[in-house]
Amino acid sequence: MNGTTVRRSPGRKGTPRTEPKSKLPQTVAEVLGKHVRLEVESIDRMYLNAIVPRLQIVEGVLRFIRQQRKAKVASSNAVEPMTRRFVHAIERFVEQQGIPMVSFQKGQRKDELAAELRAKFPQRDGVIFVGKAQEKCTVYRTEKRHNPKTKRAYAWIVKSSALVNHYYFYCVDENFGPFFLKFCSYFPYNAKLCLNGHEYAKQQLEREQIAYQALDNGIRSCAAPGRLQRICDSLSAAKIDALLRKWLRR
Repeated sequence: MNGTTVRRSPGRKGTPRTEPKSKLPQTVAEVLGKHVRLEVESIDRMYLNAIVPRLQIVEGVLRFIRQQRKAKVASSNAVEPMTRRFVHAIERFVEQQGIPMVSFQKGQRKDELAAELRAKFPQRDGVIFVGKAQEKCTVYRTEKRHNPKTKRAYAWIVKSSALVNHYYFYCVDENFGPFFLKFCSYFPYNAKLCLNGHEYAKQQLEREQIAYQALDNGIRSCAAPGRLQRICDSLSAAKIDALLRKWLRR
């Protein structure tokens, strides 16, 4: 070689060619369109608050302590007996029903443990286990204040945050499948309900003996797609409310 630059004409050997249109990258919709076997609209996971709205503000808590607890002093000490009874009731329930109590470790994947224990659970309706974990949440504490005129000290309720025990009730319901209820052990004992619309649909298909192929979080195929969609559409706020009230009574 003598260092001379050689130019190649378009179309000659060695020239990069444009890829045929059939080999060009496709959109996600086009790719999915060739592989999707079942398409259905459904609620996925839902994480719902179960709270007393008035007790989420300081003014409501003060009224509760004064009117319901008949306390002369605005102090969180007025609700401590309720907290002790609440925790004791949980521990007594677990012991009487023979339900496993698990203390979650930091970083432990709760869903994996729940799936493992659920696979061994023989019932279609019941509490599989109760998990306990320390988590940060909003709490009410008593603060000492002073009257600017008289300089006299008095107790007052303020919002704060703290690490407190939370109790996870992992259950399986004959209509909703697996779900869990989480309770904060500290006043005002806020709770959360976690359910999955896909699991609700699976339970209904089984009750109606409709063949389907399940995914971990969904349904791959169904013998009656139209009926499946109607089942998904039937999951209403009233049914979710009924689920919560059913398990709060237990």
